[in-house]
Amino acid sequence: METSVTQYTSVIRKKTGAKEYSGMDYTTAQKAAATIRALDHTIRKRIIDLLEENKRMQVSEIYVKLNLQQAVASQHLAILRKAKIVNVEYTKHDCRVIYYSLNRARISEIFKFSKILVS
Repeated sequence: METSVTQYTSVIRKKTGAKEYSGMDYTTAQKAAATIRALDHTIRKRIIDLLEENKRMQVSEIYVKLNLQQAVASQHLAILRKAKIVNVEYTKHDCRVIYYSLNRARISEIFKFSKILVS
């Protein structure tokens, strides 16, 4: 089930004790919700675990290891890229070859924010 921005902002209001709208702009809240949703999918969790184990991989390696169709793996990687959860690296000799790795700084930020929400 997809969680809406309204649900996230109501949780923030409860955690901070705010009785009214906190002044957070809708675009920022929408980006935060999209980032959290990007982590909340079985296939994307498996991709993150795989990148944790292997540090850097091509999409072909990812879909073979996870037994996925190439298009499915690419769609999930696009969601992770948009949320800045994975880094993309193009090789110098062939710009068509793309390597994915985890953006550890971004993941750390997300977990810190999540701790605030659940505390």
